[in-house]
Amino acid sequence: MNGADLPSMLPEMLPRLWAFALRISGDRHDAEDLVQRACLRALERAHQLQPDTAPLSWMFSIVHSTWINELRARSVRKRSSMDWDDDFLENIADPVDKGPETQLMHGQIISAVERLPEAQRVVMLLVAVEGLSYQEAADVLEVPIGTVMSRLSRARQAVGAQFGTHEPKPKASATRKDSIA
Repeated sequence: MNGADLPSMLPEMLPRLWAFALRISGDRHDAEDLVQRACLRALERAHQLQPDTAPLSWMFSIVHSTWINELRARSVRKRSSMDWDDDFLENIADPVDKGPETQLMHGQIISAVERLPEAQRVVMLLVAVEGLSYQEAADVLEVPIGTVMSRLSRARQAVGAQFGTHEPKPKASATRKDSIA
């Protein structure tokens, strides 16, 4: 794979790139703009794609860095549009939907992931949703693999804490006779 192959590969990548862009931006229009800018940037820099780099990981990296640049520009302009668009979720059919309970659970999980700090949320999306390996996620984010593992662990703990029941563990009996009775 080299940069010359990128134009033919992009159409196949677009659904995953758009889904990732939507998850990190939280806005359908921002996601569309983000994917367009990332694709344009990738095509302009296709010669920089290394033969040993996975094209999808490279594209995720471009989408992420483009989004970070957009956030910086927005902070300078003092505007932000980070609200999740629930209407989008209602328009997508879920092939494994089991009913209202499943939809409620999915909504709660999405809400829990949205509340994560940006760094943890992006790692969670890349690894748990997009299926990237820890190393691929580290390459996308340009951080050490240990940072990815740490952020993912904290993200999973934070999300799990919102759904887990915190029942106290039973105390062990002092003597065997107490446990038999």
